[in-house]
Amino acid sequence: MNEQQLHEKLLSAGLAGIGELDTSTADPFVVVDAAGLVEALTFLRDDSECAMEMLHNVTVVQREAGFEVVYHLYATGANQRVRIKARVAEETAEIASVVGLYASANWMEREVFDLYGIRFDGHPDLRRILLYEEFEGHPLRKDY
Repeated sequence: MNEQQLHEKLLSAGLAGIGELDTSTADPFVVVDAAGLVEALTFLRDDSECAMEMLHNVTVVQREAGFEVVYHLYATGANQRVRIKARVAEETAEIASVVGLYASANWMEREVFDLYGIRFDGHPDLRRILLYEEFEGHPLRKDY
């Protein structure tokens, strides 16, 4: 299943907040509203055709209008990858945690919190992972 088919499957599932499929880069991605992120990732993991059972990276891109939290998913059986981007406003810098779906998100979300200051609502242990607790700021932000 290619990215276009995956995108069509997400749209046909009636999930809220599924945006466009962007194929302008070497690695196509689907944009999802932050409010619908957990539902979309749950669908991608649990649907037998998608079977995106592995979250292998969570990262952030800082843009003029805020952040894009990027989730890299992988279906081991089909050797298929998909990237999901959820946009987060810089003022709130908060998004739902996906640790309940993917245990591997635990340390990745902590790293994003530590370096970018994005809070993951519902994370079981959101604290710094690389820097010491008294460190002020988030060193990968452009304004640091």
